[in-house]
Amino acid sequence: MRIGYRRVSSIGQNLDRQLADQLDVEKVFEEKVSGSNRDRPALNEMIEFAREGDEIIVHALDRLGRDIRDLLNIVEQLNTKGVTVEFLSEQLRFSRESNDPLAKLQLHMLASFAEWERATAKRRQAEGIARAKLNNPEKYRGRPIKIDVHEVKRLKQQGLGATAIAKQMNIGRASVYRALKVTIPPNA
Repeated sequence: MRIGYRRVSSIGQNLDRQLADQLDVEKVFEEKVSGSNRDRPALNEMIEFAREGDEIIVHALDRLGRDIRDLLNIVEQLNTKGVTVEFLSEQLRFSRESNDPLAKLQLHMLASFAEWERATAKRRQAEGIARAKLNNPEKYRGRPIKIDVHEVKRLKQQGLGATAIAKQMNIGRASVYRALKVTIPPNA
């Protein structure tokens, strides 16, 4: 049986570019979860579902494994069950029968480069955010408060404690304390 596996990192992303024409797969497992998450239900279900002689089709290496060790473990686990794994973008195919040292070397190298690329992108993102915070601290103050600060302060003036205010407004006590710290301009 030909089985497809598709994954994107977040709910807002689209799975369409992976296995666009489905390549005649009979079953597809897909999920919208970060690859850094070890608990990927569709992946675990696919590994459990796959039987000897099945073929797993994946768009790219980085869609299957979260890092090189994870990727190698998944491919090894599937190959041990007699399942072939094929990566379309890299044009690599792994099975229990094929003991191609060049393909294994390519898998290791490409997975290492993908892991390095992700780490580098995360570092650049963190550097960019840090620089932006320095240049424009007002823009990076966190998420805007969505709690009615005036109401929290009014209830506090009436003598209610944080727990009572939280229950009445259906918010957490920590939110009450944060709202009480907010300085309200005189004209607001």
